[in-house]
Amino acid sequence: MLAICLDLEGVLVPEIWINVAERTGIKQLMRTTRDEPDYDRLMAYRLGILDDKDIKIGDITSIIESMEPFQGAREFLISLQSRWPTFILSDTFSQFAKPMMAKLGHPTLLCHSLVIDDSGRIEDWEIRCQNHKHKTVEALKQMNYDVIAAGDSYNDTDMLASASIGVLYRPPDNVIAEFPQFPVMTDYSQLMVAIESAAMDLGERW
Repeated sequence: MLAICLDLEGVLVPEIWINVAERTGIKQLMRTTRDEPDYDRLMAYRLGILDDKDIKIGDITSIIESMEPFQGAREFLISLQSRWPTFILSDTFSQFAKPMMAKLGHPTLLCHSLVIDDSGRIEDWEIRCQNHKHKTVEALKQMNYDVIAAGDSYNDTDMLASASIGVLYRPPDNVIAEFPQFPVMTDYSQLMVAIESAAMDLGERW
């Protein structure tokens, strides 16, 4: 049996924090997991900036609601779901992801959660579990699934390494250089062909 695991931001939807940075003019928020491999350090940095600039959850969700998935993402995802169990594994937060999930057809998403006070200030973040992408792939493998995984950033590389087959999708040059063991795909057609080919190599039929 085969399962598909995909990252969310950079693979199916634009980077949320980059959009927040562009819409608010706060360039410090351009930094993402493509640049910083330490997620806790990155989030502490982000929340410090939000506090300094008095940015609340409503400001961010209004920006996210105006965003759209990448062209072709919904159709790509629906095609995968029609053939194999497909999971979105993301280091985003449920409060951020909800508008995007509706636009993607409500796929299965595993992510984290924010702690928000009564004023809308983001106080903290709650990690579902450390390294949850890797652990989800390992749990699927223990259930006798082969796993094909695709992601684009530092925080995806443990997931790709633990999968039966891991693929980078439109990663930045620094990630390509540091992880040359993973093949690189640049559009959904190419990625679908790679998944179908890998599925056949793993003995999967659909």
